[in-house]
Amino acid sequence: MSIFSNRFSEAGKEAGDYTKAVLGLLGDRDPIAVLEKTPNEVTRLLTRLTPEDIARPEAPGKWSMRQVVRHLADSEIVWGYRLRRVIAEDRPPIQGYDQDRWADGLHYDRADVAECLAELRAMRAGHLRLLRSLGPAERKRVGVHSERGEESVEHMMRMYAGHDTLHLRQLERIRAALGVETKA
Repeated sequence: MSIFSNRFSEAGKEAGDYTKAVLGLLGDRDPIAVLEKTPNEVTRLLTRLTPEDIARPEAPGKWSMRQVVRHLADSEIVWGYRLRRVIAEDRPPIQGYDQDRWADGLHYDRADVAECLAELRAMRAGHLRLLRSLGPAERKRVGVHSERGEESVEHMMRMYAGHDTLHLRQLERIRAALGVETKA
């Protein structure tokens, strides 16, 4: 199983490998630049696809493009809450969550992709505004993640940019499997 599967049941044991892998996807790119571009990249990857294409899972037991986009929108909600707690509180706990249970329980398979994308765009714009308003000391503030330990605002920015990269690659893979060309 891929380290990127981020299985909640194994999150504590796999946290270090997952973090290293996600940060590796970001590399030395500017996290703000990646975070800024993600909504437009998602839109690009959804163009010229039918509702059936968007609903088709990558493979049995894997997510569809619809589910990935809903996950990105819900992850943005989680990230916004975490960011605000870390910025405003002293070393707050950051609770992990089971993304697969959210996908099932929150019916990601029935999500309206246009609505999900609109939510992602709006929340991302607000989070970028917040991040740009922070000084160096505020970016060093930390929370304590239930699986990964201390995480600063700077680290969270890099993790979410890597997370975006992970899911953009997933969307590209699904699109390629559908036989639809992706133009940059």
